[in-house]
Amino acid sequence: MQNKKNQSSVGLMIQRCHKWRQKRKQYMDQARQTADEIERERLMQTAEHYGRIVAAEQGKIDSTRTPGDKSAPVPAPEDAADGDEDENTFPDFISNLK
Repeated sequence: MQNKKNQSSVGLMIQRCHKWRQKRKQYMDQARQTADEIERERLMQTAEHYGRIVAAEQGKIDSTRTPGDKSAPVPAPEDAADGDEDENTFPDFISNLK
């Protein structure tokens, strides 16, 4: 019974984490499109705040998981490449192989 309760709470934490990652990405995108330096800085600070929230929540998720769990934590796509590159892009020397 306790295992089901842990799975449920971890599931809710993952959902919250996903929502906060989306908010962080939204603020970062807005900051990139804003011409006003003060507004850009405010948006980046807000995005950084959500990044800290996500990191703390991810720590809770990782500590809640038991060693027998099969699922591994998946890094957020925007954290992996900061949104600048697509994960499936390869350097020219790899994509031009024959």
